[in-house]
Amino acid sequence: MPDPSRQPSVLFVCVHNAGRSQMAAAFLTHLAGDRVQVRSAGSAPADTVNPAVVEALSEAGIDISAEVPKVLTADAVQASDVVITMGCGDTCPVLPGKRYLDWQLPDPANRGVAAVRPIRDEIEHRVRALIDEIAPREGGVT
Repeated sequence: MPDPSRQPSVLFVCVHNAGRSQMAAAFLTHLAGDRVQVRSAGSAPADTVNPAVVEALSEAGIDISAEVPKVLTADAVQASDVVITMGCGDTCPVLPGKRYLDWQLPDPANRGVAAVRPIRDEIEHRVRALIDEIAPREGGVT
């Protein structure tokens, strides 16, 4: 059971920090608000967020058009309680005392918005389950 007096922190990691990790961070921020600290990063960040990802999230009422991919650092891992990787393989530093999850999801790179929507929806589903686990609201409704 999470400690209700402490705000949990989550780091989402993928290779380019331009798709999956950006969507997951955006959904967690949107759905959990200030109940969770949210970070995202990439082991080899792209220059920009995937435009199809921006569009797919916009359809869900979330604007990430101002987001930029960030580089993964050991400090970001150290500052996080839960580290969720999405296809970054062994490039994510593994530190003791951290909880690691690997979400196997298709990479939205080089795909149109129609192909990104099912990935977006699966990420939203997983993020909602994560919130229920680490930062449930009183009464359990996210």
